[in-house]
Amino acid sequence: MKSYDKLYIGGEWTASSGKGSFEVTGAANEEIIGRIPAGNRADAERAIQCARAAFEAWSRTSPAERADYLRKIEAGLTARAAEIAQVVASEVGMPLPWSGPIQAGLPIFSFRTAADTASSYEYEKQVGNSLVVREPVGVVGCITPWNYPLHQVAAKVAPALAAGCTVVLKPSEIAPLSAFILAEVIDSVKLPPGVFNLVSGDGPTVGEVLASHPEVDMVSFTGSTRAGRRVGELAAATVKRVALELGGKSANLILEDADLKAAVEAGVSNCYANSGQTCSAWTRMLVPRARHDEAVAIAKAKAESFKLGDPLAQGTTLGPLVSSVQRDRVRTYIRRGVEEGATLVTGGPEQPEGLAKGYFVKPTIFANVKNSMTIAQEEIFGPVLCILPYDSEEEAVAIANESPYGLAGGVWSADPERAKQVARRLRTGQVDINGGRFNPLAPFGGYKQSGRGRELGSYGFEEYLETKSMQL
Repeated sequence: MKSYDKLYIGGEWTASSGKGSFEVTGAANEEIIGRIPAGNRADAERAIQCARAAFEAWSRTSPAERADYLRKIEAGLTARAAEIAQVVASEVGMPLPWSGPIQAGLPIFSFRTAADTASSYEYEKQVGNSLVVREPVGVVGCITPWNYPLHQVAAKVAPALAAGCTVVLKPSEIAPLSAFILAEVIDSVKLPPGVFNLVSGDGPTVGEVLASHPEVDMVSFTGSTRAGRRVGELAAATVKRVALELGGKSANLILEDADLKAAVEAGVSNCYANSGQTCSAWTRMLVPRARHDEAVAIAKAKAESFKLGDPLAQGTTLGPLVSSVQRDRVRTYIRRGVEEGATLVTGGPEQPEGLAKGYFVKPTIFANVKNSMTIAQEEIFGPVLCILPYDSEEEAVAIANESPYGLAGGVWSADPERAKQVARRLRTGQVDINGGRFNPLAPFGGYKQSGRGRELGSYGFEEYLETKSMQL
């Protein structure tokens, strides 16, 4: 069991002023695998004051010096990559072969690219008789989710530190252990006190302090759209900058000339990545009506090829969900799909056979789905795919855009130029053409209720900079 009894504030491991704690539960066995302090409002305010006190000196360090610290953090995370992968697999349920490159590898890459960006970025530019200067925004509150716990932490903390900001981090209390490993690494590289602070706790207690506190200049939040609205509401009182990466209900649009087998199989795999606990997952598959039944048969075979089991066990290709609350939520949506008349092709709400313990949900597919159904409009966050038929390209684009979300999507066609033209019509922040690979240097973020702002690469770095003009 990996337990922590202290917070990281002002460059020191320090006891919380509260007395509570959170238990961290293993997703596959429902056993306690760790404990963390339940920080309170006083802890959050203390961390904010430490971050404020450290800001002036840190913001004046050279980009090269900041980059050097980030590379040391990168090295520290690299040395503990196997441990991080196993911890996150146990907490969240992602099978170990994917947890290594994704849950451990992407955070390492974020610190590396943030260091590179800090070193190479053009902070000053002459525009006519003005010198335009980019400066760090200030104290940043980072509130992160449980599904990609260290990746989402690194996607905020690394560019914020690289830009010269100081940080107070509140990781998810459901999957927090990798954030504490990061704090241990940061402590080992002797980052100046107060530049990075970690306060574990729940959203209503610690998160709301970060979002509302007048000494926090920016809050960056990843999580549900409902919680994002609350963060934005609280932040508005002090007119602080807000970056939000929220929910999604992404459409995978397969055109009639596409390689149907390749498109459908890739779509199922995308939907089920991290057991469906991915905000950008393609959870709506749009197929030509004439090929609907063929697509359903391909999807069914692909879904049933996944092997449910312990994410640490060899051969597992689909792990459990993160908690009993999430499992029950997803099963409720599956029942709702049946009630509303969608065709249950495979899966269902029952506990999978042979898996008496663990927060498992069968890989599920619905066919003949209408876009007005609950399962097609609301984010389920589990291994549940909706297949929707369409009659024309125009209708397909309309269905894809008929959603409160706009985070991601896919387009498949034998003609890449046609696919790009359709992609340009989708109101979403990211579109993969014919299965284009995820690019951690490209901007990530959404339209509509999927959020505001962008993360990753130079685009994520610029979120943490203010712009000043000096007229000469």
